[in-house]
Parts: sequence; structure tokens; C-alpha cells
Amino acid sequence: MERLNTKLYLQNCNIMKENERLRKKALLLNQENQALLSELKQKLAKSSSSSSSPSPNTPDLNVPPSSSMASNGSNRSS
Repeated sequence: MERLNTKLYLQNCNIMKENERLRKKALLLNQENQALLSELKQKLAKSSSSSSSPSPNTPDLNVPPSSSMASNGSNRSS
């Protein structure tokens, strides 16, 4: 029984390490996405300021920031 407990404990430690690694990667990807979105908005604003009316094909970039990243930051201890 103690051997099984030790094995499960080590598995849990490995899962927590992987979870932390993936959380950090997701955070970096989200930051990169936000920076690219900001850059795209600036370019579109420049191009629309040179023309008086926006193109009908201009995408709607008023996407709210992802709230899922904030909820994934919670720590679970099992």
C-alpha cells in the first residue's frame, strides 16, 4: 500500500509540474496574441485614417480579453 501511495504521489508531482509548464506556455501565447492583435489594430487604424470610411471587409477586432486565463491560474491540491 505504501508503494502504491508513493507511486501515486510521484505521478501527482509530475502532473503538477506539467500543468505549471503548460500554464506558463499558455500565458506567453496569450501575451503574444494580445501584442499581435494590438499591432493589427494599429495598422488598421492607420489605414482607415487615410481613407474616410472603413472597408466593409474590415474584421471586428473588438474581442474582449480571454477570461479563461485568469480562471486557469487557480491551484488545486489533490
